[in-house]
Amino acid sequence: MSHPKKRFYIIRHGETDLNKNGIVQGRGINSELNDKGKSQGAAFFEKYKDLPFDKVYTSSLVRTHQTVAKFIEKGIPWEQLSGLDELAWGKYEGLKSTPELRIGFKKLIENWSLGRYDEKVEGGESPNEVFVRQVAAMKHILAQENENLVLMCMHGRAMRLLMCQLLKKSMDKMDDYPHQNTSLYILDYDGVNFEMQTFNSLVHLQNL
Repeated sequence: MSHPKKRFYIIRHGETDLNKNGIVQGRGINSELNDKGKSQGAAFFEKYKDLPFDKVYTSSLVRTHQTVAKFIEKGIPWEQLSGLDELAWGKYEGLKSTPELRIGFKKLIENWSLGRYDEKVEGGESPNEVFVRQVAAMKHILAQENENLVLMCMHGRAMRLLMCQLLKKSMDKMDDYPHQNTSLYILDYDGVNFEMQTFNSLVHLQNL
């Protein structure tokens, strides 16, 4: 069997206080990791620090930078791509979950599951809009030569959408890709297709 052309380690960022308190944070909120989030990032580093990553990609939001900071400090080349940012939740961002917000959110997710990918929160982004910027980001990443082992740190909803794109699934399957803080997905790319190798792993957190 031939070796994969590229292998991607794709993780969600560590915990922020907004995650902890159930507050909506999308692309428009640039929150920092809390202490637990920093420990999660450190635990991920401990587990995977000996892998010879050629490149680190993050979104433009600081919570992803902080999660993989120890890899960046090692001197691994790092690039921020706004195409990897979280979906913008518009007027929901910064709000604590209320019954009203939960109803609105549920309706949105329901619309998406029915294939209505242009639906969005007022002031936010639709899955179709996120998909377009993710296609551009991946086109850029895949065009880079000599980046065979790649670490990517991004966001929950954005990761769900990216998995659909890379695995050629329709976006109504986005909820098939669960995530927690620092969840890891490993995908191999053979030059044409992506194949899932590891699904939503948290093995690095077992001692926390």
